[in-house]
Amino acid sequence: MLGRSVTKAQKQFHDALAEHVGCIACRKAGSHNNWVSIHHIDGRTKDHAHWYVLPLCAGHHQDGTGHQVLKGWAIHPYKARFEKRYGTQHQLYIECLHLLAKHNCPLPQELIKWIRETT
Repeated sequence: MLGRSVTKAQKQFHDALAEHVGCIACRKAGSHNNWVSIHHIDGRTKDHAHWYVLPLCAGHHQDGTGHQVLKGWAIHPYKARFEKRYGTQHQLYIECLHLLAKHNCPLPQELIKWIRETT
């Protein structure tokens, strides 16, 4: 796989997203599914690549996978359709951070540093 290696703190962040948020698109549709993969919003090679992520189930991540009812709603290759239905990836990311806070999940210092540098 191309890109940077995932650090221990990033892996813990991904695990918290899976456990406490689950698929953010399923959640927006009114269900909970914590069987997710990590979608990189801005690729895998930038410094922040493993922080700027969304937890998505197979069907919302890649078309042709997951439950048939999700066919045509995956972010790959239907980004515009996905965002129109569920919100922009950045909006969903912010929602994920709020949900982690609701569950009293502390954000890693490296993530807080990156957020401060970009805002």
